[in-house]
Amino acid sequence: MMVKQGLATETPLMNLLPTFHDIAIARSRAYPTARAAARLDALLVLTDAKSAALLRLLPEAERWQSLQQRTKADPFSLRSTALANARQTQAVLAFAGNDATQYQRLALAGRMLAEIAARRPAQIGVIVDADLSDAADWHEAILSAAYSHAFALPAFRRVSAPPWRLRRIQLYRAPSLELVRIRATARAGNLVRWLTTLPPNQLDARNYRRLLTTLARRHRLQLRWYSEPQLQRLGAGAFLAVARGNGARDAGIAHLVYRGRRAGRQPDVALVGKGIVFDTGGINLKPHRGMLDMHTDMAGSAVALACTLALAELRAPLRVDAWLAITENNIGPTAYRPQEVVRAVNGTTIQVIHSDAEGRMVLADTLALAARTRPALLMDFATLTGACVYALTERYSGLFTRHAALQAAAQEAGARSGERVWPFPLDEDFDSDIESRVADIRQCALESKGDHILATRFLSRFVPDALPWIHLDLSAATRAGGLAHVNTEATGFGARLTLELLLSGAWRAALRKGRRA
Repeated sequence: MMVKQGLATETPLMNLLPTFHDIAIARSRAYPTARAAARLDALLVLTDAKSAALLRLLPEAERWQSLQQRTKADPFSLRSTALANARQTQAVLAFAGNDATQYQRLALAGRMLAEIAARRPAQIGVIVDADLSDAADWHEAILSAAYSHAFALPAFRRVSAPPWRLRRIQLYRAPSLELVRIRATARAGNLVRWLTTLPPNQLDARNYRRLLTTLARRHRLQLRWYSEPQLQRLGAGAFLAVARGNGARDAGIAHLVYRGRRAGRQPDVALVGKGIVFDTGGINLKPHRGMLDMHTDMAGSAVALACTLALAELRAPLRVDAWLAITENNIGPTAYRPQEVVRAVNGTTIQVIHSDAEGRMVLADTLALAARTRPALLMDFATLTGACVYALTERYSGLFTRHAALQAAAQEAGARSGERVWPFPLDEDFDSDIESRVADIRQCALESKGDHILATRFLSRFVPDALPWIHLDLSAATRAGGLAHVNTEATGFGARLTLELLLSGAWRAALRKGRRA
């Protein structure tokens, strides 16, 4: 894909949306013969480090056994060679570990795919030792890594190498797998990575709306766009304060509606995402290094969008709303300033302290609007605070909820999906740090300590106490070198966890448990 940057006032939609090249997944009941292996560009094998039984059943068994015995076979290690056929099929041997977590499985699977990526294989084979008790989980990890590594992110070079086209994956003696769900989950993560990577002159607020219109039509979703004049009539002063400094009046809140086989207007789940398409910091201008990657500040909206599309693709029997708060946070003569007092859509007055705490401002009105629809579960996603990165690094994301059963369910979904989250406290006494003498609440504290907790306490003012609510501070949305099976800085974090939580029904069980308690 080639795009000339900044020359057209309207970016073609074909450049805003990714192309998903499907990968054919085939299954075989027997291990490959030498002839079958010679048709593969790469063969990935995973077994127990202490066992060679599987290797004796493979073509060129002595070569595989020699590969295992070359050095000590440590768990979660791998090594590779080439088979002695005309294609010189690349052979990768990896060793499972006892009691592996899904994160560890994904990380090793990512390394296996990285080992073969330079050859850009069109056809690969996958063999996971059937004696492994978690063989199905290993297959899911390897397939997810393949979908991730073979996906091409936006590229804007005048001349670029052709993208990797992985056409076929052959599974040998694989257990029963939810291939449709694995594919939909991978596509969701890849869409999050794609949108998060797009430059800010391509994915601005206007183009985001165009993109949403196309996706809503494609997936048969309802879309309502709350424009700035409409938000003005609703009294959404917190969102509009942030949008005020923009050069164009293109900001707005998008409301997407998916209704599965269950009838009814009230949503089961409302997904809310922060969509700051570029964040200068406003009047409190960020320094160069702090501003450089602020086109990624819309990752939360990408997670909410991608999960909604995946649920529609899977025809999940759920009623789902997605609310995306889409704007920039610019500096200029009309930008909002410290010590202003604005009124949110639920009537709460806010004393502005720092213009770079814009995420909680746009989420305040968006959460309040979503809460009016009375969903059974409200869940929001945001690259909200640097404090969460300092607390967890970019390997985990922060989890906040007022409901103990939901906390356990979300942590378990994170463990099962390989997207790890860590819970933080939400005690009411934190509110003393954001008390205001002139308004109902201060936007943030003067100091940054515990800002991820204070930001969530601020947001809680816009979510009724009785409404089950999860807030994810996406400190793992981007990470240099990637994360787990993802090898790019944009990780797509949040999609796997959310789909696991919703599709497994764990959230419903948690709510029932909470009601009984």
